[in-house]
Amino acid sequence: MPRTKECIAMLLAGGQGSRLGVLTQSMAKPAVPYGGKYRIIDFPLSNCTNSGIDVVGVLTQYRPLELNAYIGSGSPWDLDLSNGGVFVLPPYMTAKRGEWYRGTANAIYQNIGFIEQYNPEYVVLLAGDHIYKMDYTQMIAAHKKNAADVTIATLEVPWEETSRFGIMNTDESGRIIDFEEKPKHARSNKASMGVYIFTWSKLRKYLQTDESNPNSSNDFGKNIIPAMLADKQQMFAYPFNGYWKDVGTIESLWEANMDLLSDSTPIDMYDKNWRIYSRNPGMPPHYLANDSVVSNSMITEGCEVYGTVEHSVLFAGVCVEKGALIRDSVIMPGAAIRAGARVERAIIAEGAVIGEKSVVGEPTGLIAVVGHGARLLPESVVPAGVQYEGGV
Repeated sequence: MPRTKECIAMLLAGGQGSRLGVLTQSMAKPAVPYGGKYRIIDFPLSNCTNSGIDVVGVLTQYRPLELNAYIGSGSPWDLDLSNGGVFVLPPYMTAKRGEWYRGTANAIYQNIGFIEQYNPEYVVLLAGDHIYKMDYTQMIAAHKKNAADVTIATLEVPWEETSRFGIMNTDESGRIIDFEEKPKHARSNKASMGVYIFTWSKLRKYLQTDESNPNSSNDFGKNIIPAMLADKQQMFAYPFNGYWKDVGTIESLWEANMDLLSDSTPIDMYDKNWRIYSRNPGMPPHYLANDSVVSNSMITEGCEVYGTVEHSVLFAGVCVEKGALIRDSVIMPGAAIRAGARVERAIIAEGAVIGEKSVVGEPTGLIAVVGHGARLLPESVVPAGVQYEGGV
C-alpha cells in the first residue's frame, strides 16, 4: 500500500517538566494525569484523530517508560493502522553514533528518515503538554491559502504573562513580521501555542542548515523561526480563540483541573463531536456511601467515597475513608485518603496514601503536593506550598 500522506504530525513529548516537581520524578510531563481519567498527551493525540491526521510520531526522551506503555499501539485514539498510526520515537544509536535529542529542532532532525517515509507536503509540529481542543484541518487550510512556509497558532495572553512565551508581531494580513522569544518588554500579546504547520520541503532545509551550525541551540523558538524570519520566508499567525492551558507548573495543573468544575467550564469534556480519547482503566463504577458528601466534583470509576469531597477531581480507584475531607484538590489514580485526614488545595499523586488524621495543604496559599507512592504516617502534616517527594 502507498505510504504517502499529505500531512503527518510530530509530537514533542520528551520534556522533563521540572517545574512540576515531584509529579514528574518518575514520568514525563505529557504522561501526568489530568481531569479524572485522562493524561495530558490525550489532548494532542485526540486532536490529531479528530482532525483526520493518522500518522503521529511521538518523540520521547525523559522517563519514557510510563508514556510508552500508555500509548501502546495507539488503539484508544484510533491510531493503530496498517498504513499509518502512532509511533514512539526515542533517541537511538546508528552505526556511527547515538545521542540524546539536543533541542526541539534536533529532535525533528534526527527523525527526518521517519518523516520521509510518508513524503508529506506538510508537517504539524505539536507540544505534548498543553490542554486544548483544536481542529488542525482549519489551520492547514489557512496555511495553504496563504502559500505559507510556516503557520504558527497564536493566542492572546495577558500582557503581564508575555515574558513566558514566544511572542508574534504581525501585520494586518496576519503575516509575522517579528518574533520575540520570552521578551521582557513585549510589543504584542500574541503568544505562540507551540502548534506549527510547516511546508516540509522548506523545514527540511532549515533543519539541515541548523544542524550544521555548531553554535546553534537546535531549538525552534531560538533558531529555526528566527532564521526563517531573517530570510523573509512566508510566515503567518493563526489566531486561536478557544481554551488552551500550558500545564507546566503545579499551580497551572491544579487550575486546569479546577477549571473543569466551573459552572461555565471553558473546555467541554462531554462534546460527542470532539471526543478526548484515553486509555481508561477497566474498573467497576464508583461507590458513594450513605453518609458520604460529594459536591461539585468529578468522581471517576473505581472510586470509593465514605467521607466528604468538595470541588475536587478524583481519578480512578481513589479511596476516601470515613471522616476524611477533600476540598479544592486533585487526587490521582489509586491514592487513599485515610479516616479523619484533611486534604485542601493539594495534588496527591498516584498510589499515595495519606495517613489517618493527617493534614495536607491549607484553605489558602500555594498548592501542597504529595508524590508518587508516598506514604504519610498518621497525623502527618504537609503545609501549603510544600512538595513531599515520597517514601514513608
